[in-house]
Amino acid sequence: MIVRLLAVLAIAWALGFVVFMLALPGPLAPNTTDAIVVPTGGAGRIDRGLALLQARQARRMLVTGVGPGVRPADLARTYRVPPRVFACCVDLGKDAVDTRSNAEESAAWIRAHRFRSVRLVTSDWHVPRANMELKAALGPGVIVLGDGVEGTPRLGTLINEYDKLLLRRVALWIGIGG
Repeated sequence: MIVRLLAVLAIAWALGFVVFMLALPGPLAPNTTDAIVVPTGGAGRIDRGLALLQARQARRMLVTGVGPGVRPADLARTYRVPPRVFACCVDLGKDAVDTRSNAEESAAWIRAHRFRSVRLVTSDWHVPRANMELKAALGPGVIVLGDGVEGTPRLGTLINEYDKLLLRRVALWIGIGG
């Protein structure tokens, strides 16, 4: 009986992982939102966010999870963007250290600016969990669109991310940390 239950759970996990992999989101088509949120941590995320901002796909952008010593001028230089773009339209969030605290930091920023729609720019494999965390931190009333930046993670990273997604989803369903 226990062996059958474990076998069913293993099959369900494997099928869910296949669906997770097949459903990885790509970049969104042009779609204007009030704001862009970019969690640090993956190649191409900030580049994509800045390109969208400069294409007027949003009015303002938050880069969440920035190191404490990083200044807007440093990022402007690194990403070859005029400093005026950072001065007018980019905020740096320096309190977040993980996906959940990225969501909390972003939600506070979104509420402070009274934004109603947000484009979440992160690695394609990270979008499902980051999106879930941000929606949980925001509650209803704000539209969150996931915008996946194509990545090349190792299989272990994908399995780890899928497991975190499952565990966090269960925690939110039963009311832990939501």
